[in-house]
Amino acid sequence: MAPAPVPAPPVATPTRQTAATGSYHELSAKVREAGLLDRTPGFYISLLAGLTTALGGLVAAFVLLGHSWWQLAVAAGLGLVLTQFAFVAHEASHRQVLLTGPANDRLGRILANGVVGISHSWWMTKHTRHHANPNRVGKDPDIEWDTVSFLEEDAAKQRGLMAAITRRQGWLFFPLLTLEGVNLHVLAFKSLLASPPSRMRTVELVMITARLSIYVALVVWALPLGMAAAFLAVQLAVFGVYMGASFAPNHKGMAIIPADSRLDFLSKQVLTSRNINGGMTVTMLMGGLDAQIEHHLFPSMPRPHLARARRMVREHCESVGMPYTETSLVRSYVLVVQYLNRVGLAARDPFDCPMVQRYRPRSTR
Repeated sequence: MAPAPVPAPPVATPTRQTAATGSYHELSAKVREAGLLDRTPGFYISLLAGLTTALGGLVAAFVLLGHSWWQLAVAAGLGLVLTQFAFVAHEASHRQVLLTGPANDRLGRILANGVVGISHSWWMTKHTRHHANPNRVGKDPDIEWDTVSFLEEDAAKQRGLMAAITRRQGWLFFPLLTLEGVNLHVLAFKSLLASPPSRMRTVELVMITARLSIYVALVVWALPLGMAAAFLAVQLAVFGVYMGASFAPNHKGMAIIPADSRLDFLSKQVLTSRNINGGMTVTMLMGGLDAQIEHHLFPSMPRPHLARARRMVREHCESVGMPYTETSLVRSYVLVVQYLNRVGLAARDPFDCPMVQRYRPRSTR
């Protein structure tokens, strides 16, 4: 017998909608009065100094190790450090880091394009759409089909090899993330080449091309070809898995908003987001993405203030009867895998009965 499917996440129907509507302004006023939207440049300067030191240490280890397979440990460390730089670039794009918008934009552009190797403008466009309509069908780019199907209607469209992958996509999700690092670099070039000519487009293309060319050239020059290929593969795999594992728990398996539904801002952001427990350790590990509810309600809030805001938001949601979801990191991954497997069932042939398949004679041709 086929295993029973995991129950689908509910379509967003907030309780006590009347009480919730408009209450965001009250919550926002309390957060602002508490100073939780004030910038904390000292924290980010210290963080960037630490990451730069770690990056320098990895470069030194790369030089000293020479032709050694221990270089793969350096590659893994580089994948972790670059992901941490990507977190800061994400925060700069939300104007969390420095005191002015232009300064944040410059920092985000340097970190994203010049250090991490992804397009800042592509990220800004995609991520802004996501924040405006999280998990909303037809408007959130993060639930659009891209190898993995997040909606049953997308899963049902898959045929052949893609249908086979989709049916098992929950189990395959984390292995597929090993390719996400390559995908992000490819998307950077594709999005920039497809965008209208502009000064900023040229700047980003030059930065990304220079960064990629110098990086790959140095690795290939310093290491034997096979070892260099392994180094690049490990670095990109770790980067992809770390990025995906940090962003995936936030919305996957949470409420899906129908395209024609109307929700107030508080409901739209809280019902589609999931927080991760674990304290400051998890906050640093996930670059502040563990407080996803608060991040969506107050996108410009600096990372050091999220923990305090979390208590205030939780109390506010309780007062208006709004479900507030938080769980452990491991449990969140279980929920993501279960949700993706449930969605993937839509890719099955509707006439494909597991019992019949079991006893159907196999062709010997």
